[in-house]
Amino acid sequence: MVTPHVEQHLQLLAHLRTILVAVADAEVVPENHHALFLERFDEMVLDLRESTEDLYVGQDIISQVFQRYPQIAHLVPRDLLWFFGGDCLHFMPDEEIEKYQELEDRRYQALENGEDFDWNHEIQLMFMPESAPKH
Repeated sequence: MVTPHVEQHLQLLAHLRTILVAVADAEVVPENHHALFLERFDEMVLDLRESTEDLYVGQDIISQVFQRYPQIAHLVPRDLLWFFGGDCLHFMPDEEIEKYQELEDRRYQALENGEDFDWNHEIQLMFMPESAPKH
């Protein structure tokens, strides 16, 4: 069973895949290598639907996005870097890691207390500019 937290990240991976396809459509990358990469990407997503026990392949693929396609690195959802962790965290500044750690702690606390936790809403609040009013 896929949890809402994992489902959120699967949706972000689907979004990232559309960006990767657009890169190929724009003929920015060699097609033969790109097709193999997309195949691995799709396999990783299928495996993720079954289990989140081993996130190493996801770490490797997200890291490769930064290495292979630096022109779209800024479009990679930050949540994916945190979700996969490991080498992906090298692409996040320390301040951002601290915020995600705080958010993760709050999520686990809510789960322990049997409370709902809306990751998207909490992300928006966490990364809202200091001058913006928080509700």
